[in-house]
Amino acid sequence: MLTLAFGIAFILHLLNIGIAPMVNAIMWEMNLTHAEFGLIFSVAVLSLMIFRIPWGFLGDRIGYRNAFRIALPWIAVLAVIRALAPDYVTFQVSHFLLGVGLAVVMPCLPLIVKEWTPGRPGFATGLYISGFAAGNATALGLTPYLLELLSWRHVLLAYSSLAIMLALLWWVLARSTVTPTTGFQLRSFVMALKDKHVWVLLLFMLAGFGSYDTMAVWLPKILDVKGLAPALAMLLSLGFFLAGPTVGLLSDKFQDTRNMVALLGIISAAAIVGINYAPFSLLLFCIFVAGFATMGVLTITLSVPTQHQRLAPVAASVVGLISSLGNLTSLVMPAVFGYLIDVTGAFQASLFTIAALVGVTLVVASRMSELRYFIYHGY
Repeated sequence: MLTLAFGIAFILHLLNIGIAPMVNAIMWEMNLTHAEFGLIFSVAVLSLMIFRIPWGFLGDRIGYRNAFRIALPWIAVLAVIRALAPDYVTFQVSHFLLGVGLAVVMPCLPLIVKEWTPGRPGFATGLYISGFAAGNATALGLTPYLLELLSWRHVLLAYSSLAIMLALLWWVLARSTVTPTTGFQLRSFVMALKDKHVWVLLLFMLAGFGSYDTMAVWLPKILDVKGLAPALAMLLSLGFFLAGPTVGLLSDKFQDTRNMVALLGIISAAAIVGINYAPFSLLLFCIFVAGFATMGVLTITLSVPTQHQRLAPVAASVVGLISSLGNLTSLVMPAVFGYLIDVTGAFQASLFTIAALVGVTLVVASRMSELRYFIYHGY
C-alpha cells in the first residue's frame, strides 16, 4: 500500500510539472504568449486548491480506497484528453479537470498511513512524500531528453500510460479494512476546526509551500544569472526527496517535535540566504539543504492529523483544508519574488523575503503549542 501511495504521489507531480520543459514546443504549436502559458500552471494550482477540500470530505466519508477508485481512472482519462487537445482552450479545460482528480492525492494519502502504519506515521509519511520529489525530478530531468526523441504530445501520452497502469493496479491490489460508515462526521470536522493545532499546521503548510514552490520557479533563473547551469536546481528536488524519510524517522523517535520544526525553519532561512553569497561548492550544498529543510516540515505536517486524537476521525478533511489554503503562498510568493527583482534589479532581496517567510513562520508557529500532544499516545 505504501508503494501504491508513492506511485500516486509520483504521478501527481509528473503530470503537473511535466509540461514545464515543453514550454517552447507548446507555445510554438498553439501560438501562445508567455502569460498564456503561465496561466496553465495557475489553472492547475486553482483546481487543486478548490477540490482538495471536497475530496477530503469524500475520503473521510467513503474511505480512501473508494475515493482513489473514482479519482485514478478520472486522472488517466483526462491526462490522455489533455495530450490530444487540439487547441489552447481545450488544453486549459482538460488541464483544469485533470487537477480535479489530482486534488484527491494530498488529503487521502494520509489515510493509508493511518490504517497501515499507525506505529511509524512519520517514516511512512516521509516515504510517500518522497514520491512528490521523485515525480518533480523526473518531470524536469527526463522530459527534455524525451522531447529530443518524441513530440510533446507523445511524451504526455507516455506519462498518461503510467496513470492508466496506476489506476489498474489500484483497482486490483488496493486493500482497506476501514468501514466507510465509521468515517466522516460533520460535527467532528467542526470540532477539529476549533482546535488551534489545525491552524498551526496551516502555518507550516504556508511556509513550506510558499518557500519551496517559489524557489522551484525562480532558482533556474537565479543560477543562470550567476553563470551556472540551471539544471543544478535539481538539487532542490533531491533535498526534498531525502527529507521525507529522514525527517519522518526523527519525528517518530522524538515525540516533542517543536524544536525540530524550529530548527528546520532556521536551517531553511540560512540556506536560502546562503544562495545569495555562497561560493560554488557551498552554493550547491545550500540549494540541497534549502529543499531538504523547507519540505522536511511537510512530513511532520501530514503525519500529525492521522495520529491526533481529535483530528484522526476527519484526517482527510483536515489535510484537504490545510493543503488547499496552504497553496495561497504558492500563488502569491512567486509573483512577489519577481516584483522585487523588477524593483531592485537583483534577486538578493527576493531570497531574503523567502528566507524570512519560512524562518520566522516556522519558529513562531512551533512555539504556539506543545507539538508532542499532536501525536496521541494516551495523553
